[in-house]
Amino acid sequence: MPRIVSLLPSATEIVCALGFRGDLVGRSHECDFPAGVEALPACTAPRLDIAGSSAAIDRDVRALLRDALSIYDLDVERLRALQPGVVVTQTQCDVCAVPLAQVEQAAQACLAPDACIVALEPTSLGAVWADMRRVAAALGVPQRGETLVAGLQARMQALAAAAQDLPERPRVVTLEWIEPLMAGGNWMPELVALAGGVNALGTAGAHSPVIAWEALQAADADVLLVLPCGFDLARTRGEAAALTRLPGWQRLRAVQAGRVFLADGHQYFNRPGPRLAESLEILAEVLHPGAFRFGHEGRGWERMAR
Repeated sequence: MPRIVSLLPSATEIVCALGFRGDLVGRSHECDFPAGVEALPACTAPRLDIAGSSAAIDRDVRALLRDALSIYDLDVERLRALQPGVVVTQTQCDVCAVPLAQVEQAAQACLAPDACIVALEPTSLGAVWADMRRVAAALGVPQRGETLVAGLQARMQALAAAAQDLPERPRVVTLEWIEPLMAGGNWMPELVALAGGVNALGTAGAHSPVIAWEALQAADADVLLVLPCGFDLARTRGEAAALTRLPGWQRLRAVQAGRVFLADGHQYFNRPGPRLAESLEILAEVLHPGAFRFGHEGRGWERMAR
């Protein structure tokens, strides 16, 4: 079987869901699920302080990109020692993982000529399913990819069918970042629709946009869900205080109704892999608490204190 290195958390989850946990030999510094993969050697490291505030991280990211520098270091010597036959990375976002060109350059320098690089591009739910099939094909098990996708789609469509019968369809804004404000794009609008909501900001299949505070005020959604990329629930809770300092925050419809929620954007939502199914369940619990109860409250999401 191939030796596999995964350079992003969602790819690690896809590889494991396809039955290749035992063939993983390396990971990114962020890969931490399923439990135990963190014991694998890390092949990447950030060039910025990931423990900083959302504003500080944004400032450091912009400075690195402005200087045409990668946000992450790739440990070429470790890659050389591991000698994977398959490396899984992505092309969607230079902020999310090591750029593809950097991976290709390293592979050319230190891996066997027949080493396969699988570059994922999860811009939508359909693209996520295609990525799962692409990984399965590269690992020589295309039917496992079809089975994985079919199972996830069936699970999510069953929830969507139940949500469509509910009388309320709240208008929803998902916030993928706090300073600056970013609305959820890519697959997030699709998840909102499947959960029985109406997406108010952000476009399906497009990158998550930076939005002005005035745009969030004008949207005045029924529900706000705060799920910063890379932040767990505790960290999101701490960072969310910045929202309460925005002028007019208390006058927002969602704030007045007590319908501002915090979610774990690190484990869910921002990982385009198998746990998008759990992410949809979280959304359903948040939007329709009387109809859906999957047990994610307190672990995957919580109501923001007023």
